Amino acid sequence: MNNLLTDIAGVRVGHADDAALASGVTAVIFERPAVAAMDVRGGGPGTREGALLDLANTVEMIDAIALAGGSAFGLEAGGGVQAWLAEQGRGFAVRGAIIPIVPGAICFDLLNGGNKQWGRFAPYRDLGYAAAAAAAGTFAVGSAGAGLGAQTANFKGGLGSASAKTQGGVKVAALAVVNALGAVTVGDGPWFWAAPFEIDGEYGARGFPPSFTPDMLKMRIKGGPDATSVENTTLAVVVTDATLTKPQARRLAIIAQTGFARAIYPVHAPMDGDVVFAAATGEKPIDPLVGLTELGMVAANVVARAIARGVYTAAALPFPGALPAWRDRFG
Repeated sequence: MNNLLTDIAGVRVGHADDAALASGVTAVIFERPAVAAMDVRGGGPGTREGALLDLANTVEMIDAIALAGGSAFGLEAGGGVQAWLAEQGRGFAVRGAIIPIVPGAICFDLLNGGNKQWGRFAPYRDLGYAAAAAAAGTFAVGSAGAGLGAQTANFKGGLGSASAKTQGGVKVAALAVVNALGAVTVGDGPWFWAAPFEIDGEYGARGFPPSFTPDMLKMRIKGGPDATSVENTTLAVVVTDATLTKPQARRLAIIAQTGFARAIYPVHAPMDGDVVFAAATGEKPIDPLVGLTELGMVAANVVARAIARGVYTAAALPFPGALPAWRDRFG
């Protein structure tokens, strides 16, 4: 176990990003199609193929997931991932046609200081292709891929990952892109809201503060109390090696959203675009009631850890007025 999404066998992750653009793409590639579903809690989501993942609809399995910065422009990243998969002969077969199934989601990073004057066409399709081609068994966390341009209310955001096992040995792992409206830390101190779930000092082992003050509990959001724009999102991909149906994968995504509430304060706001994708590779059967409940419980913990780790490992953007990284203050 490397504390990464790729601890699930058959899953690879690749990044492609541009330092001058201050944005990027992360591709999650499944070596075999995976059962998948999605849960949306934020009030301003940006998704691709979201309707396909609805439980009422026919296709149950996907080939990849594309996460990107760039707001709505970043939805083109899925086309790049799709192009790479098509070259590999991967996809949903419709008689003689092969169609790679690539849901995705985006976060808003258009105002982070990077150069977004890209001309007629945004670069996200090409970045998506490059991210898919780079997919491997290990990958960077922090300011990488779709997390390169991410920010929170008070510190630089980023991309984090974490993994765990249930008592029965079923694996579950998460990858999170943390561009939240709220804060991942308690106040402006070194403590993470996800402190109770930390394993092996993966985000600094600071625990909670000795006591909570009113200042720690006040609202910290991007733009302050007059914030009006939809500039925020936390995206998560949760993958398990359990055997799940599409409705069970949806339930896993719903329970895993609890991890957002354990790690971000406030969360699921009208100005957030929070999305969780849940996918199952189908290696291990589980009990559909108690087993799925335990899996969801562990998944929520893993999501919270991935969110905290994304902020803990991030590096500040090199632009005037950029938010500090957690490590700049407390590293």
